[in-house]
Amino acid sequence: RRAKRVPWYRWVLATLLKVDLPMLVLTLVLMTTGFLFVFGVSHEVGGRFANQWRSHIMWMVLGSMAGVGVALIDYRWLARYSWVAYLGGLGLLLLVFTPMGVTLNTARSWIRLGGRQLQPAELAKPAVLLFTAWIAAGPLVKDSRLPPFIPVFIAIAPAVGLVLMQPDYGTAMVFFPFALAIAFAAGLRWRWLVLGVTILLVAVPLTYRRLKPYQKDRLKVFMDQPVRAGVAAVSPLVPEQTQVRLTEASDKFLERSKDAIHTDWNAHQSLLAVGSGGWFGKGYMKGTQHVLGFLPQTVASSDFVFSVIAEETGFVGTATIVCVFIALILCCLRTALLAKDTLGRYIGVGAALIIFTHVFINVGMTIQAAPIIGIPLPFISHGGSFMIGTLVLMGLVQSVHIRTRE
Repeated sequence: RRAKRVPWYRWVLATLLKVDLPMLVLTLVLMTTGFLFVFGVSHEVGGRFANQWRSHIMWMVLGSMAGVGVALIDYRWLARYSWVAYLGGLGLLLLVFTPMGVTLNTARSWIRLGGRQLQPAELAKPAVLLFTAWIAAGPLVKDSRLPPFIPVFIAIAPAVGLVLMQPDYGTAMVFFPFALAIAFAAGLRWRWLVLGVTILLVAVPLTYRRLKPYQKDRLKVFMDQPVRAGVAAVSPLVPEQTQVRLTEASDKFLERSKDAIHTDWNAHQSLLAVGSGGWFGKGYMKGTQHVLGFLPQTVASSDFVFSVIAEETGFVGTATIVCVFIALILCCLRTALLAKDTLGRYIGVGAALIIFTHVFINVGMTIQAAPIIGIPLPFISHGGSFMIGTLVLMGLVQSVHIRTRE
């Protein structure tokens, strides 16, 4: 007999019932938190930011629809045609160098499409991850004597190169941790890892010379306290003349350009906002640093939204959010462990590393534990391209989890 065809809506419902419920709940908690604080900033600041929360809802809805659509499709089928999405992502990255490109904050990282501004690099991340995982799980790595990192890093090289040309060094940096994690999961030996770290340590000073003045200033703001603390710790152990030379050399290295006051100001005001929150914060929508303009209003709901949360909810609120992110990352890693094949394992590990990198750098920026490089906070920061890209990423992980239960 012919099998009775199941109505599509029953199939959709049956598929969605297999999702990783803890991961879904954690994602919704973070999205709700983001909406509350984007709404709070919009309401408190007003002006041209008054309707920012409306666009945030729109991006949440579009991202959720895209994520659900990806979760419904078998990730193995998606990976088979991932080269199409990969080439599409590269095409979007090329559009920033056409008349459609828009320059914001010294980087040509945006395109104007239908009256909206999109950041192609954020939309390209899930496509590059899926294509890289497909390459790592294929015969090019399994049946080859090449070290796994070679085909993996070749896969991400075009996207990273185009992002560096914008230039957007912060976003380009996000590609390397998940590529390294996939290569490591594919059997990368420790000697290659040590060699890569050595090359990186050698390349950092050479790369620093090629940075633009404002980029050097951001690094100097981040390195100011550690360098001065190191000089102070070494000074009692060396002769007086050496102490003077060390102090002069550190002062010369940390000397910033005339325009650096803006970078220093953002970092300082963010730290004040975090510290002023205390244990329990000033209360929801009672923050002052961003309302009075000390913390720039243009970034209060995006790159520095964690500072706003810290001021209004205190240590308890921010620690709770960090714990939610940790639980979400662990959910991705659990899906990787339960995956039926190496492709699903690589997708889960790669997604976990992307979320971790964003959270680590964004939170670090607000407390001067990381340089300010414009990395948003997943599910919370205001930004359409980033919201859609991150939710598609979660859709890929959910697709893997659904197929582990079939």
